[in-house]
Amino acid sequence: MRASDRPARGAAVLDRAISGLNSWIGRVAAWLILPVVVVQFAIVLLRYVFGYGMVAMDEAILFMHATLFMGAGAYALAADSHVRVDIFYGARGPRYRAWVDGLGVLLLLWPVCAFLVWIGWGYVARSWRIFEGSGTAGGLPGVFLIKTWILALPVLLALQGLAVLTRAGLVLAGHARDMRPDEPPAPEEAL
Repeated sequence: MRASDRPARGAAVLDRAISGLNSWIGRVAAWLILPVVVVQFAIVLLRYVFGYGMVAMDEAILFMHATLFMGAGAYALAADSHVRVDIFYGARGPRYRAWVDGLGVLLLLWPVCAFLVWIGWGYVARSWRIFEGSGTAGGLPGVFLIKTWILALPVLLALQGLAVLTRAGLVLAGHARDMRPDEPPAPEEAL
């Protein structure tokens, strides 16, 4: 291995490590869809057939949805399945896509992530300070845990932005051929 290839190899390892972490978190979070469906079915059955409702079950759905969507945000970026205007992006070459993705991370993603951490820090810290629970009688404890996703999402997105920026640098330096990440494993392969 040439000395000039070492930084590129290190950057590729960093890209794979961050993308792998976010893919794993996203795949684990995706499995929450099964309990969401089961619990939602139970809520409907209990409420409309037996006339019985439980606040804790309603809140469990909210907690699982929050974990599912907040956990899958960085996964979508890792899997390159986020929304973009493909009319300007898809038909272009790898170097153009690398510039667009790199500038997108620097000018859009990281400032938004920094803003989310800045405005969410006090909110989440207050929730942890009092170990916030449900404000409703019969609700779930541990609201502070679910509010932690308010900070975890931008941190995971910023890390994935670093992976995207690293991949863009590899393409621009000629060490990689394309910006598109390797295909993530199917959810059934994850477990």
